[in-house]
Amino acid sequence: MFNQGVDAILTPATPSSAFGLGEMADADPVQMYLNDVFTVTVNLAGLPAIAVPTGLDKQGLPLGLQLIGRPWQEADLLNFAYALETAAGFVSKPDKWW
Repeated sequence: MFNQGVDAILTPATPSSAFGLGEMADADPVQMYLNDVFTVTVNLAGLPAIAVPTGLDKQGLPLGLQLIGRPWQEADLLNFAYALETAAGFVSKPDKWW
């Protein structure tokens, strides 16, 4: 349960940067599941959460942070996410996404 003085919790979205396009086509399913370890528990708890791109690693792959909000406060969470994404200045977009 959230403390009354806490509006959101900031956590990593994944334990590593994003995969390159097509890089994980033959990946081990357990390895793929482990990449979701930070987001699955929030979903099971029924809390609103959003992953926000916040930067790039040394290889130019996206890094993300997850904001976890208060129950039934999705509008506040979206405002926090917008502020975080704006402050991070993340504007990188892939040349080709398919």
